[in-house]
Amino acid sequence: MNLDDEDLFRDAMGDVTPLKNCANTQWLRAPSPKAPRVPEQSEEQENFLTRGFLDIIPLTTALEYKAEGIQQGVLDKLRLGKYPIDASLNLLRQPVETCRQSLFSFMQQANKHGLRNLLIIHGKGRDDESHANIVRSYLARWLREFPEVQMYCMARPQDGGAGALYVGLRKTDKARLENRERHAKHSR
Repeated sequence: MNLDDEDLFRDAMGDVTPLKNCANTQWLRAPSPKAPRVPEQSEEQENFLTRGFLDIIPLTTALEYKAEGIQQGVLDKLRLGKYPIDASLNLLRQPVETCRQSLFSFMQQANKHGLRNLLIIHGKGRDDESHANIVRSYLARWLREFPEVQMYCMARPQDGGAGALYVGLRKTDKARLENRERHAKHSR
């Protein structure tokens, strides 16, 4: 940049104020610079998450799930926050149906982008019948309905504690192939 361009830039940016600190916000990975693809009819899935009657899980019961075949050590590492969070979803103070739609979209996007570790913030109420605990109980049901969810557990206090869940997703076929290729090179 020559001197004239630098002066023009400073004049244009003189009244701009910096954005507030957004360090605590988690974002999905930046989309590819390619033109967005128009989804075909077959790619769009209908929201299969169940509605209706729900057994409310008491606040004293910690939410935790591990799919068959997942080692306890992997769940323990997730619980300790050893895996970096790829994206997060905030469901605080939203109606149950909005939470249902948001979770479904979020999980579709996470799967599409090959994300593995998620944080879902649902909040915690003061009693079992509070709205936050109803959303929490629905989450326990809904997350098990996704075939890509391998495990989930309560988050560490700095990530939301009993008001949030860490969710571990299975690797996509593409990630599995890349991993196999990477380790095949090292084994020779």
